[in-house]
Amino acid sequence: MPQSDDERLVALEARMRRDDPRFARALGAGRPARPREYRRSGVWCMLAVAVAVLVTGIVLADGLLIATGLVLAGIAVELCDPHRVRRAGRRGPPLP
Repeated sequence: MPQSDDERLVALEARMRRDDPRFARALGAGRPARPREYRRSGVWCMLAVAVAVLVTGIVLADGLLIATGLVLAGIAVELCDPHRVRRAGRRGPPLP
């Protein structure tokens, strides 16, 4: 038996409130905020630090600094991916 549109909307609202409560509150107040997938607080700063460490390691010819800069840059770039949360929690399709 198919669900009514109202039941689907209620289920969608509940899932949105559970997944990203800040976005749901802002949307309910009429001032939409960025969804969690697109909030990258601190990532740009981390990427800048990683590049600075990498450049310093290259200038000083220090392998440990170069390796540290590369690892930090890799972490920062991974955090920039907006779909990383969905990919990390990938499960099978929901049951009907």
